[in-house]
Amino acid sequence: MVQQDPQLIFDGHSDVLLKLNGMVPAKGDVRDAVARFVQGCSGHIDVPRSEAGGFAGGFFAIYVPSEDPGGDIFSEMLKPAYNLPLPQALEYRNALPVALTQAGILIEMERQGAVKICRSVTDIRATVSSGRIASVMHMEGTEAIDADLVALDVFYAAGLRSLGPVWSRPTIFAEGVPFAYPSDGDIGEGLTPAGKALIRKCNALGVMVDLSHLNEKGFWDVADISDAPLVATHSNAHAICPHARNLTDKQLQAIGESKGMVGLNFATAFLRPDGKMLPETPVTDMLMHLDHMIGICGEDHVGLGSDFDGATVPVSIQDVAGLPVLVQAMRDHGYNDDLIHKLCFENWMQVLERTWKGD
Repeated sequence: MVQQDPQLIFDGHSDVLLKLNGMVPAKGDVRDAVARFVQGCSGHIDVPRSEAGGFAGGFFAIYVPSEDPGGDIFSEMLKPAYNLPLPQALEYRNALPVALTQAGILIEMERQGAVKICRSVTDIRATVSSGRIASVMHMEGTEAIDADLVALDVFYAAGLRSLGPVWSRPTIFAEGVPFAYPSDGDIGEGLTPAGKALIRKCNALGVMVDLSHLNEKGFWDVADISDAPLVATHSNAHAICPHARNLTDKQLQAIGESKGMVGLNFATAFLRPDGKMLPETPVTDMLMHLDHMIGICGEDHVGLGSDFDGATVPVSIQDVAGLPVLVQAMRDHGYNDDLIHKLCFENWMQVLERTWKGD
């Protein structure tokens, strides 16, 4: 198979909308923040660096920050062990305006020609072929969704096609895992009755359910209820890094058996065996996780889920312009071009084909 150079990357998770939301002035006009994304800005992702690194697109998360984050989690995650308390739940009435602003930012990005909001795999492939960034509107944490799921219908109409029931804090639907090392995700209760209704509604609409950040009981509740592939967009292997955010071998096996996906998270605290959020993290740690997850899930069920603009990533990669460093490391490690193409792009297309309903 002849590959383009650089290898195109479709990414399972980024927080670029949160970054741009922080650039919106008090008057609320998002156009200037988006213009900076088009021209080049701080953080991990913008248009010029995407073109340089082969970043073809991915899941752009709508994420509402905690009102009281409870300290600097990045500093805490430099310690040999840590167990950060879960932030307080957010109220729907406070979360909805923030989520709408971030959805509006993504719509403005499309309006300015930087991205296209894609609702089908056909959309994604056509957008990538045209040279634009293909964006999937994703929601990380469902604080902006009401118990009656009316807001879900509205966001779906705006383009939402992927949803994680929780970030690492409780919602009316489920419980998340804390940032804890060493630890596992067997913390708290499973899906609430409203959470089970949410999963069924997502299945009916064809909205992908993201299991990253969800606790273990919630994971298995989704596995029991959902008729769609199991997907964790940005999680790693607990066997290599025993962090609460990472997946056990049993969970990885279930993902593979469902013909689902796990996306390699670039956040160094979830990569390093010592659980520290240090930029001085070798790319070989990423390859260890890929090897392990491929060995359990199968090579058709592993991809990338960077967490760009939401985490500390290895200094050798730094941002989207550094993605070819990872691709070259895969080649040097012995991955052939077909496998690299699956991991970087095609596996996401296949799982979305199995998950989304036709538009």
